[in-house]
Amino acid sequence: MLPLEPSDAELRELGTAALDFVTSFVTGLPDRPAHDPTAFDGDVSITDDARPLGELLDTVGAAAAVGVETAGPRYLGYIPAGGLVTSAIAGLLTLTMNRFGTVADMAPGLVAIEESVLRWLCAEFGLPAGSGGVLTSGGSLATLTAVVAARRTPDGTLYVSEHTHVCVAKAASIAGLPSESVRVVPVDDELRMDPLAAARMIAEDRRRGLVPFLIAGTAGTTDTGAVDPLAELADLARRENLWFHVDGAYGGAFQLTERGRARFAGIEQADSITLDPHKGLFLPYGIGALLVRDTATLDRAYHRQAAYYQDLGRREGLPDYAHRGLELTREHRGLAVWLPLRLHGVQSFRDALDEKLDLAWRAYEELLHIPGLDLPWPPQLSTVVFRASAGDEATERLFDEIRARGRYLLTSTRIRGRFFIRLCVLSHRTHAEHVLGAVEEIRSLS
Repeated sequence: MLPLEPSDAELRELGTAALDFVTSFVTGLPDRPAHDPTAFDGDVSITDDARPLGELLDTVGAAAAVGVETAGPRYLGYIPAGGLVTSAIAGLLTLTMNRFGTVADMAPGLVAIEESVLRWLCAEFGLPAGSGGVLTSGGSLATLTAVVAARRTPDGTLYVSEHTHVCVAKAASIAGLPSESVRVVPVDDELRMDPLAAARMIAEDRRRGLVPFLIAGTAGTTDTGAVDPLAELADLARRENLWFHVDGAYGGAFQLTERGRARFAGIEQADSITLDPHKGLFLPYGIGALLVRDTATLDRAYHRQAAYYQDLGRREGLPDYAHRGLELTREHRGLAVWLPLRLHGVQSFRDALDEKLDLAWRAYEELLHIPGLDLPWPPQLSTVVFRASAGDEATERLFDEIRARGRYLLTSTRIRGRFFIRLCVLSHRTHAEHVLGAVEEIRSLS
């Protein structure tokens, strides 16, 4: 039986076995199917007896072999993540050190690392002095954190489009706002929120005695990658004295590229921005971010005192993240972002993101030449949507055939009532050979 405090030799043996598993898993990703619908029937029951790590790793490997291979290069569905190994190494270090990183006095060095990540992100988005934020578990928690900070009254209204991510409506509900407080603004022909329609809705709501408080723009919708007219929405928010929130969970990382910065003009005027480094920075799941224009807005919403805090001091220049969001006890997240950025260099991420934009355009151009396919919108970021010209039934049949083969994983959506297939390029492991392979499979089935 392995003791709870292993010896040096036992630790090395555990580490070697785990590293061997990781190496085998990563090197095998190119050959794994993108989707394996097989049911898992392994024995994962908890019992009193101890089992050797090798046996348990076999069980883990079998469990990971079924379902959707989200770490693989041919996962082109939903919004892919990467599972960058160097970030996983940071996770091992973080969990081993197990430092309490939401109060600076408890772990000032690690808080300094996390704060350097947030300051870098704020600078990349052109946010002013006084900006900052907090790393979260993902975009949903980041969005909730922003909505609560922005909320002024219990009867406020907020404005989204029909393609805004569902997490905004969920955040409003959790914040105590009724479903009718979430106002859905029409979109234009490019599926972007219509600022004129939003202005009319806000004016009408004020006449009805409602209290508008927030506009949520999107820097890359999940459905199509459409980017709302952020500069116009920012101007509208300022005129109406509303909080301007931008959901950049999917697309925000493209701010690191010249094309992304041009596409996101106006995002620097946001009061808050949600990001998912576990998407656009290719990190393992569990790392989101909220950036705010003024950290005092978070402090007002979340700073609470208790007698049992009295032994904790303040560290000059370092925040207490417990006062910037909902979480008190949580894992330190900064190292999982900081270590890959420092190891690979930021330019490596810029180059990889540029590659994803190029690959989406390549896929779009190739699909245009396949008879019988309709592509109503060119990609604004790295998502391509298409359908069979023959209609929904033919499109669904094509989609089912792609999934049944299991080599490539694409996902579907409905836009204006019609069934579409989505191809989204974002993993750092996805390159031209994988995207062109998916195109050829679509061609062979069309």
